[in-house]
Amino acid sequence: MQLLMDFSYSTKTKNMKKEIEEILNAQIEKEGYSSHLYLAMASWADANGFAGTSAWLYTQAEEERTHMLKFVKYINERGGKATIGALQTPPAEFNSIKEIFKLVLEHEEMITNSINEIVAVCQQQKDFTTQNWVQWFVNEQIEEERNARTILDKLNLIGDGSLYLFDRDIMTLRGANAAANESAASNT
Repeated sequence: MQLLMDFSYSTKTKNMKKEIEEILNAQIEKEGYSSHLYLAMASWADANGFAGTSAWLYTQAEEERTHMLKFVKYINERGGKATIGALQTPPAEFNSIKEIFKLVLEHEEMITNSINEIVAVCQQQKDFTTQNWVQWFVNEQIEEERNARTILDKLNLIGDGSLYLFDRDIMTLRGANAAANESAASNT
């Protein structure tokens, strides 16, 4: 006797409203583009001799990819269907390190607005589970914008001078900001 198994159904209950699924899938694309954008920036910095800056941007690209995967997994775990679309090609040429970090800040501000829109839709749809889950990204965006502003502040202090020390020390800014975040979190 041959036993046939029907895998045409899912044991997961659909706990995600269409509006939530759509906006989270749109965020997957944004996080994927963020990863590609930072990878393009890292490649430019690497090719132009900025090893420290490229290391910072390669790390940032991987972090954005991780954010994308969090959205994919969350949508699927909640009974939705994550979709992976084509990504826009990021720019490949930049004029300076300062220009790169201005673009990083602008991009992170756009991502913050997008995350805030997700929170608004969650409130409108009364999806407090997703709203609670997205709160991690709200906090993450505070850190992302602070990191970009800190780096721009350092670049403004340097002016048009040598970037050697900045490039050498940029990865320590990532560690300093992470320590500041942990300290702030423990004080709340």
